[in-house]
This record gives sequence, C-alpha cells and structure tokens, in this order.
Amino acid sequence: MQGLPKHIMEHARALPEATPLCPRALLHLGHRAAVDQALSRLVRSGELMRICRGVYMRPIKTRFGLRAPRLGKALAALSVLWGEPIVPGGGTAANRLGLTTQNPVRAVYLTSGPGRRLRFGSSVVELRHAPRWQLVAPHRKAGEVIRALAWLGPEGVEDGLAAVLPTLRDEDRDELSAARAIMPSWMAQPVSACLAHG
Repeated sequence: MQGLPKHIMEHARALPEATPLCPRALLHLGHRAAVDQALSRLVRSGELMRICRGVYMRPIKTRFGLRAPRLGKALAALSVLWGEPIVPGGGTAANRLGLTTQNPVRAVYLTSGPGRRLRFGSSVVELRHAPRWQLVAPHRKAGEVIRALAWLGPEGVEDGLAAVLPTLRDEDRDELSAARAIMPSWMAQPVSACLAHG
C-alpha cells in the first residue's frame, strides 16, 4: 500500500474503534477525486468497510481475524456525525421489556433522519425515519416503553402498560408522564389512565 491509501490508513488506525471516516474529512490528505478513489481501493482490499454512502469505518483486528466495529459504538458515532438520535426499534424494545418473545429478524433502528441501510460486514442494519414522539428519551426506560407501545399498536397498549408499569421506577414514570404531550391520543389516553390509577 502506497501513497494516499497508506496515509488514509495511518489516519484511520490512529482513531478509536467505530470512528466514521468521511471523504470531506480526509481532504487534508488529497483532492476529493483521489480520496474517493483511495477509499474505494481500501474497501476492495478489506482495509476499510463502507457502512453507507460516504461513510467508512476501519474493521477491528482480533486473534480470530477481522470483525466489524461494535454496533453500539458505531451507531452512537453515526448519531453524533449526523446529529440525529438513533434508537432501537419498537420490536426490540418490546422484547427487552418482556412484552413479546419474538426476536426481530432484522436489526431495525429509528431515527429522525432519512431511512438508510447500513452494512457492517455481513450484517445489515435498517434505519427507519420515525416521528418525534417515538424518539423521546433515547436510551432510557421511558423511551423504550413508548417505542414498545408504538410497536404493539392501539390494540395492545393497555396490556403492554399493565405489564410494564409495575417495573418502572418513579423517574421513569415521571418521564413517561411528561411525554404524553407529544404522544398520539390512542397512546396518551391509556398512559394517563394507568398512571393516574397507579
């Protein structure tokens, strides 16, 4: 490996795991066309992974070979890069809360940005655009409850609340209560009723 690809890899190796590499952030190393060409070459050789259009990451070397960056770290880094929340989808939230035994077949995450498909080696993660109310309290229990209830839908919200409310701490209940203002009415009404009756 010589020239620009070598410089890009030296730069990439100095960064923490799951740091996104974008062509515009590499223009100190060369002109845009040359950077794009070098990135394509590095993906073909397996030195870099193309996560989605214009975003690359360095695979991690282990004693068993190369692996994709840890998904949690990668999504957190992409959330910062794009300035958008990225949270697990409702099916995953419902499974974590014990509201379903089904495991989602595909990894689906919700975001305020456009829908995208992310590739981490052989794994594909689907980002779906979601309304603001489904993205409240990211990475907190109240937000997980809201996303699980959204996944259950109007017909499952009361049973879901009955199962999950006893497991919530006071601060989670307060956060869930505060989010009623932006919930759709089919969710806000049963949440209000359940919270009022303890």
